[in-house]
Amino acid sequence: MTKHHTLSTTVQSARKALLPGTGRRKKAVRSHLRQLSRLDYPRASRQGWRRWVPSWRLVLASFVSFTGALAILVGVAYARTDIPKDLNAFATQQDTVYYWADGSPMARSGWVSRQEMPLSKIPEDVRWAVLAAENANFYSDHGVSTNGLTRALWRTVGEGDTQGGSTITQQYVKNVYLSQDQSLSRKFTEMLLAVKLDRHVSKDKILEEYLNTSWFGRGTYGLQRASQAYYGKEVTQLNASEGAFLASLLKGASLYDPALGPHNRERAVERWRWTLDRMVEIGKLSPAERARYTTFPEPNAPRKPNNAGVQDGYLVALAESYAKRTGHISDARFDLGGYQIYTTFEKPRMKALTRAVNDARGKLDPQARKADRHARFGAASVAPDGRILAVYGGPDFQKQAFDESNTTTVPAGSAFTPFVYAAGLEHGVSLKRDSPRTPVTPSSLYDGDDGVPVMTPEGPYWDRGGKMIKAHNEGNRSYGHLSLHDAVARGVDSPFLQLGMDVGLDMVRHTAEASGLLGSSFGPPVPAFSMGNSTPSAIRMAGAYGTFAAHGLHTDPYSVRKITRNGEPVRLARSQTGRAMTTAVADEVTEALSRTWKRSGSTGATSTAPFSGKAGTTEDLTAHWYIGYTPEVSTAVVLYRMDLTKSLAPLPLNGLGGDTASGRTYPAEIWTTYMKAVTK
Repeated sequence: MTKHHTLSTTVQSARKALLPGTGRRKKAVRSHLRQLSRLDYPRASRQGWRRWVPSWRLVLASFVSFTGALAILVGVAYARTDIPKDLNAFATQQDTVYYWADGSPMARSGWVSRQEMPLSKIPEDVRWAVLAAENANFYSDHGVSTNGLTRALWRTVGEGDTQGGSTITQQYVKNVYLSQDQSLSRKFTEMLLAVKLDRHVSKDKILEEYLNTSWFGRGTYGLQRASQAYYGKEVTQLNASEGAFLASLLKGASLYDPALGPHNRERAVERWRWTLDRMVEIGKLSPAERARYTTFPEPNAPRKPNNAGVQDGYLVALAESYAKRTGHISDARFDLGGYQIYTTFEKPRMKALTRAVNDARGKLDPQARKADRHARFGAASVAPDGRILAVYGGPDFQKQAFDESNTTTVPAGSAFTPFVYAAGLEHGVSLKRDSPRTPVTPSSLYDGDDGVPVMTPEGPYWDRGGKMIKAHNEGNRSYGHLSLHDAVARGVDSPFLQLGMDVGLDMVRHTAEASGLLGSSFGPPVPAFSMGNSTPSAIRMAGAYGTFAAHGLHTDPYSVRKITRNGEPVRLARSQTGRAMTTAVADEVTEALSRTWKRSGSTGATSTAPFSGKAGTTEDLTAHWYIGYTPEVSTAVVLYRMDLTKSLAPLPLNGLGGDTASGRTYPAEIWTTYMKAVTK
């Protein structure tokens, strides 16, 4: 190659490098721009799993883009958010009205009171008790808490819970401007409003409004009414200790009101101590002052929140409980009032049942006879479709809120045996271990003698104490072998202790539960299970016997048929009707319980009355029952003794009424008097 050619080549290369759009540098720039113009992901220059690892440039660019977009979104949302001019509806409270089944007013309840109190009149110690418990940085934050927001978001993502992390400003916004639904959109709106409110309203004003609008339980909104409800004094008279307790209620009165149970009191005391210690920690209570408060400031007992007296109060309590549960209404929202609750209670039946029980009560003389003291009468009428038509809950709701018709501590005794009979007819028996089941019919024979041992496939049944279990009849009478149908009709109990073992106690339990008895009321699975060691309420017993009247179909008892609020219906979660047993089985039980046999002392009704019924008692004589039903209604009456000041354990009935019967006939007499009155 000549020198001339070499020089020429060099010059050409130099010229190419200098020309626009030529040369390695320009090509490199253009190549780099092409790479930036498209997303290099997965990364083409990497192999294997490394292709899927984003570069730091991509991560940084994504983060900047997301942050910028989020900032723009929040900024636009903040600019478009206005502080509402109207408060929520609790500023204009209403009573809740209860109606009889015929639509006429029955009672009014739920006084919800709120009295505005200037912040200057609320003691500083009380204010700081609330702040220490809820938002110690209230005066320095900007309406929202960064740490609290992080916790709330973590709970939302990790646990599906949108609560937590709210400042007092956020809580106030939620209380007076927003709904109580738990959603991310509501939480986002809450935070925007809190920030804007914090910029336009003074901290003292926000705190004042918060203390005047927060719910403290017992139907009260605001610190002034809470002070009156819990301590019977003006808020101006509260000290730091009482303020610390009231502050705990902001976490939920249903959890911290000591009147609602011992566990509530434990939580309240623990929270009270923590709040006072927290006040010391933030410098708002001196150690010397803290040392003065060593005893928990017990609040007063709650006032009755309704104006219903005597029996109507028990009806209101039943309807309120059912409405909250099936309408998914919180205590706080229910206390706002404004509900119209249409119950299933029939006024004529209520009057008749109350009169019948009072007539029986009038025969007792607790002043002269110790055995007559603490006597309780529970009674309930339930339609086969589940409607609770009437209850007798006690002598006077204002004097005794304990509902004698709804207690679950009184054994069913021999009134339980129809469910054993139904289980036998429905499922048959297995007389040998792992053998096929054989059918049971009404004519199946069982030993009706008193004192007959209870048998298992391996032999007699022995309890853990080494005692052989034997079946007994009322009055220790023996009847020889008789059909199950006759045993039911004549009230012979001993065959059903054995039948329960032959059927299987699990099958008996299944039948009883399907008929409407609550699983939580069942006794232990021992032979006595068939003789009623379970403790159902009178309401549940009436409903379960109503399953026989409904030809084997069961609907759980209910006390409310409709609820409206401000003209809008409230949706109720109704229980569905289910089949507990075949029609043939239910009808056979009804036939056996009908007055085919003359049972002296059962009732004074005529023998031609179309009803079926069963008297029952417990082996230890702590309860007497009578449950009777017609195609239209099932009514259960139970008599027991219970000293509510000591325990919920039933006491012996021996000597009640001053005769040897010990009140055995009272439930049947009440049932008869009641049925005569409502079937005229």
